[in-house]
Amino acid sequence: MSVKEALSVDRVSVVSDAGAIADKPAALRAASELLARGLNGRSAPASEILRALLEREATASTGVGGGVAVPHAMLAAVDRQIAALVVLSRPFPFDSIDGEPVAIVFALVGPPGAAAQHLKALARIARLLRDESFRKRLRRSASSSAAYELICELDR
Repeated sequence: MSVKEALSVDRVSVVSDAGAIADKPAALRAASELLARGLNGRSAPASEILRALLEREATASTGVGGGVAVPHAMLAAVDRQIAALVVLSRPFPFDSIDGEPVAIVFALVGPPGAAAQHLKALARIARLLRDESFRKRLRRSASSSAAYELICELDR
């Protein structure tokens, strides 16, 4: 599964208001709201997605370094891998493994019975975001659609 199959432009948010998201709970809330858009009216509201992401985060931080966090969880209400991307103008503390603040939050939820697909999607996201020049280009995106197109361009 490619990242662009799990992501859609309506689940990408480029946040230019520096005070809009200033901590981990706010970032996870924003990602949860975007992820809920991918459920097409199924039973998991943003609050349930947020709860699952917070539970996963309590186990270990998903701040993977380089200004990136990849929060993820499994939810019974989800029938496929669904991704959301939040790109911030100002990084914030996220308890990342490198101690650096985060400006890119790439969230993923998937069904409990699809662990292998979930891991493949996480690996694909990690491959995209390991390139520092790509991360810089992503952070300079002027809009959600520009960020989405950049992801699609690299995920070909």
